[in-house]
Amino acid sequence: MMHITLFQGILLALAAVIQGIDFWLEGLYIFRPIIVSTIAGLILGDLQTGLVVGGVTELAFAGLTPAGGTQPPNPILAGVMGVVLAHVTGAHATAAMALALPFSLLMQYVILFFYSSFSFFMHRIEKAARIGNTNSIARINFLTTGIVGVTYGIVVFLCGYLAQTPMKDFVASLPVWLTHGFEVIGGILPAVGFAMLLNTMLKREFIPFLLIGFVLATFLNFSNLLPVAVVGLALALFVYNIDESIHKNRVIEKVKSIDEEEEDYSDGI
Repeated sequence: MMHITLFQGILLALAAVIQGIDFWLEGLYIFRPIIVSTIAGLILGDLQTGLVVGGVTELAFAGLTPAGGTQPPNPILAGVMGVVLAHVTGAHATAAMALALPFSLLMQYVILFFYSSFSFFMHRIEKAARIGNTNSIARINFLTTGIVGVTYGIVVFLCGYLAQTPMKDFVASLPVWLTHGFEVIGGILPAVGFAMLLNTMLKREFIPFLLIGFVLATFLNFSNLLPVAVVGLALALFVYNIDESIHKNRVIEKVKSIDEEEEDYSDGI
């Protein structure tokens, strides 16, 4: 169990500001838990914990993405607080991830509140658009985005730094059976997240690759999953090259058919 310093708390908050803005704009995808947790672990001087918590949390959130007005549990708070809880309380990565879910749900409702309250600016944007005032539109967008980013920083600082002692006391007061229950739940959530992802992505033509990955990961003794990732990359490149070849052949056939039609037309003349 470790203590988070004020400087580390400020760095976590600054990182959350940048990641929160990216999540709002969905530009660079540095808001994914595997990146958020890794950066948090690096800031706290516990990179291994950051990588482990990030990997577990990323699997759990694999199938949770925003769609339209819906907002899933927040991946940034899940990634940051999972590492913070594991670092401060010494909890297992899976238990820390499960314990971080309330913080994730808290930020989910904060973002939903912003979705509703920012509608207040719509009439101003519409008025600016009618008269072609692009500067006003830009200022409103910068203002709302800044509010979101600063809110992320404040929430992470409050939860990650100021609340670390109460969190440590709370986890220490939990009975062993309940702590073990959080570990079990945290171990199940990645499977649920991956199943949600497969529910949308899995197609008949991809089933062979799923079976190959399952056999490699389950029945072969590896010290880590890097060999499985390399095999997955090789299969992805294989499929990509086949698709490229098919696309090129279709283009060539289309060009040939056009040339043949032009020749037939000239013969008719």
